[in-house]
Amino acid sequence: MSTTKENVSRKRKDSKDKNDFIEKLVHVNRVAKVVKGGRRFAFAALVVVGDGKGKIGFGSAKAREVPDAVVKATASAKSSMIHIPMKEGRTLHHDIVAKFGAGRVVMRTAKPGTGVIAGGAMRAVFEAIGIQDVVAKSIGSTNPHNLIRATVAGLKETVSPRSVANKRGKKVSEILAKRIVENNNTDNSSVE
Repeated sequence: MSTTKENVSRKRKDSKDKNDFIEKLVHVNRVAKVVKGGRRFAFAALVVVGDGKGKIGFGSAKAREVPDAVVKATASAKSSMIHIPMKEGRTLHHDIVAKFGAGRVVMRTAKPGTGVIAGGAMRAVFEAIGIQDVVAKSIGSTNPHNLIRATVAGLKETVSPRSVANKRGKKVSEILAKRIVENNNTDNSSVE
C-alpha cells in the first residue's frame, strides 16, 4: 500500500515539473451589472502565464469572486500560449515597435546585465516569458489590456536569424555576417 502512495506522489511531482508555469496577475477590475434590486458586482481578472523559456499566453475572465476569475483567466491564458524565439535565451533578436488600440510599445534588445527595464503590464509579460535583458517603453494608453496585447503582438513578429536563413535558403552565418557589416557601417558614418 505504501508503494502506491509513493507512485502517486512521484506522478504528482513529475506532472508539476512538466506544467511549471509562471503566473502573473496583472489587473483586477470590479464590474457591476445593474438589475432590478440594485447592482450585482463581479470581478474581471487579467493574467499572464509563461514557462520562462519562451512560451507566453494571456487571458482575461470574469466571475463573482476574485479567485474564481483568476482561475478562469489562467486557464484561458494556458490555452492560448505561443512560442517566442529569444536571442541567447535572455533577450530579443531585434528592436520592435507594436501597437494595439491606443496602446503603443517600443521594445529594444539589451546587453547582458541590463535587466528588465519596463513598467506595469509589460514587465509581467517579460518576466513570464523569461526575457532577462530588455528596455521597453509604453507610449499612449496605459490600459493593461491594450499594453499586453500590443506587447504580445510585437513579440509574435520577432524573427530569429535561423528562420530568416531557412526562408532565404542561406546559412545563419551569412545573415549574421551581413548584420555585423551593416552595424559597422552605421558606426563609421556617425563618427564623420
